[in-house]
Amino acid sequence: MAGTRVSVLTKFIDWVNSDPIRIFWLAGMAGTGKTSIAVTLCRMLHDDPGIILGGTFFCSLSAGSVHRTEVRCILPTLATSLASLSPEFATALAANLKADPRIAHKPVSLQVDPLLVKPLVELASSARPIVFVIDALDECSNDGELAELLAAIADFETDAKVKFILTSRPEMHIRGTSISDPNHNTILQLHTISEKEVTADIRRYITGTLLTTVTSDTTWFTDGDIDVLVKLSHGLFIFASTALLYVRARENAKGRRERLCKMTSAAGAESAALVSLDKIYELIVLEAARSDAVDADELHATQRVLACILAARTLLSVQALADLLGVEIDDVRGALERLHSVIYMPSEDGIAGVRVLHASFGDYILSRAAQNIRIPASLGDDILARGCLNVMAEHLHFNIAQVQNSHQGNGSTRLYIRLSLEYACLQWVFHVSELSTSSTLDAVISKVICSKFLFWLEVISTLGQVNRATTMLILASTSVSCILGALRR
Repeated sequence: MAGTRVSVLTKFIDWVNSDPIRIFWLAGMAGTGKTSIAVTLCRMLHDDPGIILGGTFFCSLSAGSVHRTEVRCILPTLATSLASLSPEFATALAANLKADPRIAHKPVSLQVDPLLVKPLVELASSARPIVFVIDALDECSNDGELAELLAAIADFETDAKVKFILTSRPEMHIRGTSISDPNHNTILQLHTISEKEVTADIRRYITGTLLTTVTSDTTWFTDGDIDVLVKLSHGLFIFASTALLYVRARENAKGRRERLCKMTSAAGAESAALVSLDKIYELIVLEAARSDAVDADELHATQRVLACILAARTLLSVQALADLLGVEIDDVRGALERLHSVIYMPSEDGIAGVRVLHASFGDYILSRAAQNIRIPASLGDDILARGCLNVMAEHLHFNIAQVQNSHQGNGSTRLYIRLSLEYACLQWVFHVSELSTSSTLDAVISKVICSKFLFWLEVISTLGQVNRATTMLILASTSVSCILGALRR
């Protein structure tokens, strides 16, 4: 839609015209609009007289053609496309094909020189940059050949002004290649774009699409309906698109209004419009849980980490998650390494921000996923309740704020309190209260309250949350039978 994704598209055009870096990798989870951006960008490049759109390849598992997932088809397609634009390139390519007619069937590492590098010598004097676009690399069928292709692109050497635009989900086998090196490539992760900008684009898209559906009856949707759809989309273009397809499938205003009401009501969260989104999530999760790649213990560990992310009341860091789960940092990262398409992890272990990229993934994995991969809704609260108590039992101690004397305030000393302990002290009560029975935790709760109560209050005070302490204890006393007895002692 005209007027959307303007800043992203501008970044690409500026990069093509002025940045010497050869590779631009656009990464984002499924449904964030990578292919739509790539299609629009190709149109812009094609229409720009100062740029040569050398060739495109849109990988696709759903296209029904094995060639759309075959890595060995990519370079021959790009070469054929450029040959149709440049007689000089075509002549050089034809000579190489005559010398070796089976080039296109050879491994990718043996294709790149005769199909692109050598023929491009003929275009070395061209002032116009030559751009190749390859979309949805994650949908290629052979991870090994894909790694080979990406290595060949990374090592690409030519005097011609050649650039590659690549898009994919941030899957582990792609992140493990050289294209993920920010020192040598330009990288844009769609989920890092400001929420305000993305929301404005989705609003423009939803509004424009609904307006084109207006008939003589213009009252079937309101600004309030648009507000709710934008909120439900939560930055995910695929949701907005799917929802609008669902609504507009009805021929009359009354029918469209009925479907729109389903989408904007609580019941709408279970409507047929989510089926397509669930299919996307199903592909991602089943791929991450493949029995030939992940054993039962690894799957269990992944489910535990996911359960904690979904149940956490505030954003946690990788380090804090590891503390609360009682595992190593590498265990947390390893558990999520195949889920970068739906989970965001900060690059630094101590930075809070681990989260699902879209709330609908949490809804899916907790309630709509297949039984073998579904996570019980209570699991996260159970793990975090125990984790919070264990962290408090281990790390609470006298003078945790490290003040020098009793007259010194502790309001500026929270830097001595690790995030996992901060989270545990502020949130343990709420996780415990969510459990159907907390009797199995009575002993550890009693131990923490009896021996660490004043230390807990010190942390609460240091965090500036003393006003919450009474409310938390009242809530705890209604959920845990041992609280009042422990306090009396």
